[in-house]
Amino acid sequence: MGCVHGKCCTRYPSSSDGDSGRRREKRPYKCKHILTQRSLELVPVPSHNFTLQFSVLTQHGYYPDTVERENQDSFCIKTQLQGNPNIHFFGVFDGHGQYGAECSNFVKDRLVERLANDTTLLDDPLKAYNSAFLATNSELHDSEIDDTMSGTTAITVLVVGDTLYVANVGDSRAVIAVKDGDRILAEDLSEDQTPFRKDEYERVKLCGARVLSVDQVEGLKDPNIQNWGDEYSQGGDPPRLWVPDGMYPGTAFTRSVGDSTAEKIGVIAVPEISVVRLTRNHLFFVVASDGVFEFLSSRTVVNMAAEYADPRDACAAIAGESYKLWLDNENRTDDITIIIVQIKGLSNSGASATDNEVDCGPMVMKSIKGSFDTSSVSEPEETYGSVRTDLYDTQQSCQHSVSMNRSAAIVVPSPMMHQRPSQLDV
Repeated sequence: MGCVHGKCCTRYPSSSDGDSGRRREKRPYKCKHILTQRSLELVPVPSHNFTLQFSVLTQHGYYPDTVERENQDSFCIKTQLQGNPNIHFFGVFDGHGQYGAECSNFVKDRLVERLANDTTLLDDPLKAYNSAFLATNSELHDSEIDDTMSGTTAITVLVVGDTLYVANVGDSRAVIAVKDGDRILAEDLSEDQTPFRKDEYERVKLCGARVLSVDQVEGLKDPNIQNWGDEYSQGGDPPRLWVPDGMYPGTAFTRSVGDSTAEKIGVIAVPEISVVRLTRNHLFFVVASDGVFEFLSSRTVVNMAAEYADPRDACAAIAGESYKLWLDNENRTDDITIIIVQIKGLSNSGASATDNEVDCGPMVMKSIKGSFDTSSVSEPEETYGSVRTDLYDTQQSCQHSVSMNRSAAIVVPSPMMHQRPSQLDV
């Protein structure tokens, strides 16, 4: 869910980020997946004797009024960051606005480059992460790309040994699967940054933003009612951010990289960072654009991914289901990008902790929100009530369950199969 003018997503890279494929040392599986057209990829984490097995899929959105528009999503998978076999990066970037594709591609390249060149990364990964986001935002402002009304969200996971550092700007999401006896639980690793969040709403209001739905700003509903319920009862007309005296920019998120106009009313590039220590109960994590989570809950995504031994099959199944649900509910689809990373062989024994690791016990998450530092225990998601769930206490700062059998490939449905009768009449 991006700006009111729509979202646009990015070119499909020839490799994970344009060059990481050339650096990867271990590629035992040569057969490409039918739909993803990718080989199954593995990378070891020798410091803790486990392996990451992963795949990615990006699906161009269907926009009947602008069929020529490019995919504005982009992604970056960079293994062995800084030449260190224990540091790996996974990120999804969801561009929006006229130059959203350019913005998402710029940010996915520069952000990881900033991290790769930061000599303090191992000593203080939180500071390095925050610095990389802010520096990339400034570089985008100074680049030849017009980010006045364009930008990108970013959801990224940095693996350092057995610790995950999850940095989020915007409304894409990361979620991790946790084995609990005979159950598999879904725990959000990030929290969507939208005006539905009280802390984010209050922050942007203090920065001068008007927060109104499209119907409110157009005078069809009372603008004084500043209560929009939950995100999914109002999904079709969510609260958006507007300048005090104009009907723009209309962003449905409160943080992004770029968006220089929206930045003036509180849309910031400061990431919220969560830190999670992996245990043997962590099975896999998912990093995906909001095109996946618009109609699928975190729990449903984890349940679906758990049905497949091959992460390529899981990516295909989830992308196909997301695409179908978009067409069931709207006359278009968003761009869809998903990375699934399986955690293989982690035993938490026989591995010495490195100096930079954060000692967070099982199921414990440390959440850093802007300039605030809070710690909380992440509660497992137990119900399907709300499609997107909140797992953290927040602080103010101004700066469908689906069960599917294993298949070789899940074919994304044709938009024509889902058009309503009225839409077939020209």
